[in-house]
Amino acid sequence: MTEPTPIVRIVDDDASFLKAIARLLRGAGFTVKPFVSAVEFLAQPELDVPGCVLVDLQMPGLSGLELQDVMARTGHRLPVIFLSGHGDVPSTVRAMRQGAEDFLTKLAPKEDLIEAVKRAVRRDCNERAERARQKELRAPFATLTPREVEVLQHVVQGKLNKQIAYDLGIHERTVKLHRTAITTKLGVQSNAELMRLWIAVQGTEA
Repeated sequence: MTEPTPIVRIVDDDASFLKAIARLLRGAGFTVKPFVSAVEFLAQPELDVPGCVLVDLQMPGLSGLELQDVMARTGHRLPVIFLSGHGDVPSTVRAMRQGAEDFLTKLAPKEDLIEAVKRAVRRDCNERAERARQKELRAPFATLTPREVEVLQHVVQGKLNKQIAYDLGIHERTVKLHRTAITTKLGVQSNAELMRLWIAVQGTEA
């Protein structure tokens, strides 16, 4: 399946600046969608398409920082680049602490802006690929029954079948059957493979 083309969203209530930045970024080869307010941006249906958001720091209604807060709360992980008409150290610190990709003044050289957008789009694509990889790793575990999960938790602690049977109050033969089902569902051939997969999945949930 073809990956969707990344979109650079620009959110700014200054129509002339919005138009100028959109023209600049389109000229640099980006697909651009402009929005005149944070509310309009949040109402659009393409937040799942990769890319990034360029947002004005100060806007009527929701400010840029407030938009960043809303995106964080609602699980929208698009990288954010802030644009400000003047330097604002406290806002810069807050934005960066909350994961902003960059914080530029509106007078910053166009090369700096284009480079920041490239970096943000690249970051978003990489993070989406990693989330997809993590989802793929975790998917087989969702096929395990509750009892198989219990057995698995004992197996990864290095316990023998006899110990697991005693702890769970079941026959050792039943433990063996569960272990066979677990390795089949997870697509592993040995305890070593099982442990590597388990450790990898635990890492994705950290």
